[in-house]
Amino acid sequence: MDHITIKTLGQLKASNYKSLAVKDELRKNLITQLQSNEAGFEGILGYDETVIPELQTAILSRHNILLLGLRGQAKTRIARLMVNLLDEYIPYVAGSEIFDDPLNPISWYAKHEILIHGDETPISWQHRSERYTEKLATPDVTVADLIGDVDPIKAATLKLTYNDERVIHFGLIPRAHRSIFVINELPDLQARIQVALFNMLQEKDIQIRGFKLRLPLDVQFVFTANPEDYTNRGSIVTPLKDRIESQILTHYPKTIAISRKITFQEAKISEEQKAYIESDGLVKDLVEQVAFEARQSEFIDQKSGVSARLTISAYENLISSAERRMLVNREKNTFVRLSDLVGIVPAITGKIELVYEGELEGPAKVAHTLIGKAIKSLFNRYFPDPEKAKKSKSANPYLIVTEWFTEGNTLDLSDRLTLAAYKKELMQVEGLNELVKQFHPKLSANQTLLMMEFVLHGLAEYSQLNKKYLESGFGFSDMFDSLFSAGPDEEDDLDFR
Repeated sequence: MDHITIKTLGQLKASNYKSLAVKDELRKNLITQLQSNEAGFEGILGYDETVIPELQTAILSRHNILLLGLRGQAKTRIARLMVNLLDEYIPYVAGSEIFDDPLNPISWYAKHEILIHGDETPISWQHRSERYTEKLATPDVTVADLIGDVDPIKAATLKLTYNDERVIHFGLIPRAHRSIFVINELPDLQARIQVALFNMLQEKDIQIRGFKLRLPLDVQFVFTANPEDYTNRGSIVTPLKDRIESQILTHYPKTIAISRKITFQEAKISEEQKAYIESDGLVKDLVEQVAFEARQSEFIDQKSGVSARLTISAYENLISSAERRMLVNREKNTFVRLSDLVGIVPAITGKIELVYEGELEGPAKVAHTLIGKAIKSLFNRYFPDPEKAKKSKSANPYLIVTEWFTEGNTLDLSDRLTLAAYKKELMQVEGLNELVKQFHPKLSANQTLLMMEFVLHGLAEYSQLNKKYLESGFGFSDMFDSLFSAGPDEEDDLDFR
């Protein structure tokens, strides 16, 4: 391979190596990828028809790119994957701080080396994984951080005047010469820093403390921003925004199926957990539906967004809740139950920004509301609509179940119950097992128990049973009985609703 054998500038010239600008290099490799139908941007799901084609168009156009979207929409991940479109290795003048192209040097050091050594100038090779720089924009970022500063110690040591280019200590952007440079949350940068950035994009010159230096840097810029930032913290200055040629809007997954794929790709579930804990498609869909409900909830600030990280954390918590029960009960294996949904509340409350009405309710209550709405949304996919069944002239399939509660029976399902206790509790509800068998005759024993619990939650969401939140699970009772037997605290709660 070239990067092993070529060690000097003379050998590089003899190999007929042609250097490309970073944007041309990205374009060349993308063309090859598109022609051979290779899958680029591995692991980015749900953007095949929207974001990825726009991104590929921008790369073909050699544009600097702004990815605009709410949190948790894979903006940074997309930027990191652009590295795969770079050549595997590129040559640079050995010892150069800014990885100068040996055939097109721009720094004093590289030019001086080539002037002295000519074709014997030593060459090193840089791998594409090293050609990516990322900086999170914060209000305290300075011009010195991004572009550079005059180094008085260097000037004194080398006995140089401040007019000499060698006294400059380069910042992040010059060190990203011939690389991809990403600035996350661009609006958080102070306006004056953005102007300095614009100057680099437009004029290719660097101004440091009155020192003017023409340095034709070769950088592929990728910026990310959150639309919410424009109002909350700052904005992208107009000249800079005008200079960023392609603005690409990202979005959340449009279907539960895509959302689910993202969750399983990202969730950190150990091999042990996969082996001993069974997780049904129903509970997986419920976790995703919680995020979809959150993105429509009037309690949550929609400008802030509901990150895809919510479902990832929630699913990890769900599996861990079931695992904890299995360990406490000294069972060999278990399956995820609906009562385990209590365990995902911490994952929800940390990922949502509440509006005033949501603050009044409180984050935990909003989380429980979202779980309830998710159950209600998915219920009709598995069972008939309880409201229509109640009004229907034909037999109401839920009647035996609701009548069992009307007779004064109650049911508490703690997330700590052993499998035997859980089964015993559910089996005592008259007509519940038969109802599930009627609509889903081919389920396994564990799935049947899960569906039995799902029916109770569904009926509660359709106001045909009362559901109360216990410290570690749910309690079910007759709807009317609960209204008349409410304690003092619960009465206040009913008034509030």
